[in-house]
Amino acid sequence: MELILVLLVGILYSAGIYLMLRRSMVKLLIGLLLLGNGANILIFLTGGLTKGKPPIIEANQKTFIDAYADPVPQALILTAIVISFALTAFAIILLKKVYETTGSDDLDSLNIQDLDI
Repeated sequence: MELILVLLVGILYSAGIYLMLRRSMVKLLIGLLLLGNGANILIFLTGGLTKGKPPIIEANQKTFIDAYADPVPQALILTAIVISFALTAFAIILLKKVYETTGSDDLDSLNIQDLDI
Protein backbone atom coordinates (compact mmCIF):
# COMPACT_ATOMS: atom_id res chain seq x y z
CA MET A 1 0.00 0.00 0.00
CA GLU A 2 2.80 2.39 0.84
CA LEU A 3 4.50 1.78 -2.49
CA ILE A 4 1.33 2.73 -4.35
CA LEU A 5 1.04 5.93 -2.35
CA VAL A 6 4.70 6.78 -2.94
CA LEU A 7 4.19 6.32 -6.68
CA LEU A 8 1.05 8.47 -6.49
CA VAL A 9 3.01 11.24 -4.75
CA GLY A 10 5.64 11.10 -7.50
CA ILE A 11 3.02 11.24 -10.23
CA LEU A 12 1.21 14.16 -8.59
CA TYR A 13 4.46 16.08 -8.07
CA SER A 14 5.66 15.53 -11.62
CA ALA A 15 2.28 16.39 -13.18
CA GLY A 16 1.97 19.45 -10.95
CA ILE A 17 5.41 20.78 -11.84
CA TYR A 18 4.82 20.08 -15.53
CA LEU A 19 1.54 22.01 -15.49
CA MET A 20 3.07 24.88 -13.53
CA LEU A 21 5.65 25.35 -16.29
CA ARG A 22 2.94 25.87 -18.96
CA ARG A 23 1.92 29.31 -20.21
CA SER A 24 -1.77 29.12 -19.27
CA MET A 25 -2.90 30.50 -15.92
CA VAL A 26 -5.53 27.77 -15.59
CA LYS A 27 -2.87 25.07 -16.02
CA LEU A 28 -0.76 26.89 -13.44
CA LEU A 29 -3.62 26.70 -10.95
CA ILE A 30 -4.30 23.01 -11.67
CA GLY A 31 -0.59 22.27 -11.26
CA LEU A 32 -0.59 24.08 -7.92
CA LEU A 33 -3.56 21.99 -6.79
CA LEU A 34 -1.87 18.74 -7.83
CA LEU A 35 1.29 19.76 -6.00
CA GLY A 36 -0.73 20.51 -2.86
CA ASN A 37 -2.51 17.15 -3.00
CA GLY A 38 0.83 15.39 -3.46
CA ALA A 39 2.16 17.19 -0.38
CA ASN A 40 -0.90 16.12 1.64
CA ILE A 41 -0.36 12.47 0.72
CA LEU A 42 3.35 12.83 1.56
CA ILE A 43 2.47 14.17 5.03
CA PHE A 44 0.07 11.25 5.43
CA LEU A 45 2.85 8.80 4.50
CA THR A 46 5.44 10.32 6.83
CA GLY A 47 2.96 9.99 9.71
CA GLY A 48 2.92 6.26 9.16
CA LEU A 49 0.10 3.97 8.12
CA THR A 50 -0.94 2.51 11.45
CA LYS A 51 -4.16 0.61 11.87
CA GLY A 52 -5.05 1.30 15.43
CA LYS A 53 -7.46 2.74 17.88
CA PRO A 54 -8.01 6.44 18.56
CA PRO A 55 -5.44 7.89 20.98
CA ILE A 56 -7.69 7.84 24.05
CA ILE A 57 -6.40 6.56 27.38
CA GLU A 58 -8.98 4.95 29.61
CA ALA A 59 -9.37 6.14 33.21
CA ASN A 60 -7.72 3.06 34.75
CA GLN A 61 -4.60 3.20 32.54
CA LYS A 62 -1.58 5.48 32.59
CA THR A 63 -0.06 4.72 29.16
CA PHE A 64 -1.14 3.41 25.79
CA ILE A 65 -1.29 -0.38 25.61
CA ASP A 66 -2.39 -0.96 22.02
CA ALA A 67 -1.20 0.64 18.81
CA TYR A 68 -2.88 3.94 18.16
CA ALA A 69 -3.22 6.24 15.18
CA ASP A 70 -1.21 9.45 15.42
CA PRO A 71 -3.60 12.43 15.11
CA VAL A 72 -0.93 15.05 14.27
CA PRO A 73 -0.51 14.20 10.54
CA GLN A 74 -4.28 14.07 10.17
CA ALA A 75 -4.62 17.52 11.74
CA LEU A 76 -1.87 18.89 9.48
CA ILE A 77 -3.56 17.50 6.37
CA LEU A 78 -6.93 18.90 7.42
CA THR A 79 -5.37 22.34 7.91
CA ALA A 80 -3.62 22.10 4.53
CA ILE A 81 -6.91 21.18 2.82
CA VAL A 82 -8.63 24.24 4.29
CA ILE A 83 -5.78 26.54 3.26
CA SER A 84 -5.71 24.98 -0.21
CA PHE A 85 -9.45 25.58 -0.61
CA ALA A 86 -9.07 29.25 0.34
CA LEU A 87 -6.09 29.67 -1.99
CA THR A 88 -7.99 28.03 -4.84
CA ALA A 89 -11.04 30.24 -4.36
CA PHE A 90 -8.87 33.36 -4.31
CA ALA A 91 -6.89 32.24 -7.37
CA ILE A 92 -10.04 31.50 -9.39
CA ILE A 93 -11.41 34.97 -8.70
CA LEU A 94 -8.04 36.51 -9.51
CA LEU A 95 -7.81 34.55 -12.78
CA LYS A 96 -11.31 35.66 -13.73
CA LYS A 97 -10.43 39.34 -13.15
CA VAL A 98 -7.18 39.03 -15.11
CA TYR A 99 -9.03 37.34 -17.98
CA GLU A 100 -11.67 40.08 -18.00
CA THR A 101 -8.97 42.75 -18.04
CA THR A 102 -6.61 41.25 -20.61
CA GLY A 103 -8.86 38.91 -22.59
CA SER A 104 -6.27 36.12 -22.42
CA ASP A 105 -5.01 33.56 -19.93
CA ASP A 106 -1.52 33.47 -21.44
CA LEU A 107 1.13 34.37 -18.86
CA ASP A 108 3.52 35.72 -21.48
CA SER A 109 0.95 38.23 -22.71
CA LEU A 110 0.74 39.87 -19.29
CA ASN A 111 2.75 43.05 -19.40
CA ILE A 112 2.11 45.85 -16.95
CA GLN A 113 2.80 48.50 -19.61
CA ASP A 114 0.00 47.21 -21.87
CA LEU A 115 -2.71 47.41 -19.22
CA ASP A 116 -4.82 50.54 -18.81
CA ILE A 117 -4.62 50.97 -15.06
